[in-house]
Amino acid sequence: MKKAGEAKSIATAIDPKANEFADWRGRMIEKVRLIMHEADPEIVEERKWAKAMRPGIPVWSRGGIICTGETYKSAVKLTFAKGASLKDPAKLFNASLEGNVRRAIDIHESEKINEAALKDLIRAAVALNLESKNKLKLQRAGGKRAK
Repeated sequence: MKKAGEAKSIATAIDPKANEFADWRGRMIEKVRLIMHEADPEIVEERKWAKAMRPGIPVWSRGGIICTGETYKSAVKLTFAKGASLKDPAKLFNASLEGNVRRAIDIHESEKINEAALKDLIRAAVALNLESKNKLKLQRAGGKRAK
């Protein structure tokens, strides 16, 4: 369970990315953050893969990585770590479709997010992560008993 101070420090870690752009990209990252937490309040936010000239990218996870949020000149890209395993009836995935594991959503400046469909996709990604985590625990427990 997250403590109040912990939740605030995690959220603060993402805020610089939203503030990095004073244009639509920063507002879009902020909107995605809100959608993530509306979809599942237990989602954890952090920055990963930081380098000297780059503050890192936002990563949302629960039971494993759900997705990353990268900003480019003409798009905000949400890359779902296990996107190829998720059903996407609303056809939100529009990038990285050829991969066997990941799928991405490129959001351009004039586009609106289908929030309900994105929340469903986020919840499905969380469920897949937690299911995979539970299966792994059961396999490990089963292996220990067999010895």
